[in-house]
Amino acid sequence: MSAPLVATSQPTTQMAAATMASSTAAASSSPGVDSALLLNGQKAVTIVHNGTPYRLQATKLGKLILTK
Repeated sequence: MSAPLVATSQPTTQMAAATMASSTAAASSSPGVDSALLLNGQKAVTIVHNGTPYRLQATKLGKLILTK
C-alpha cells in the first residue's frame, strides 16, 4: 500500500472566510470547513490529529468516511 497523502496546502484566508460564510455550519457553535477544501480534488486525504493519522475518504455516493 502506498504512503498516505497528507494535505499540506493551506487555503487562503479569503477562500476560508468565504467557505465559512456560505457553510450551513455557520449557525452552529463551531466553524465549518467545506470538504472540497480538505480533499482538494482527491478521493482521500490523511489528517493528522494529535500525532495520529486518520483517513478522510469521499465515496462515489458523496458520503464521507473517516477511519483511523
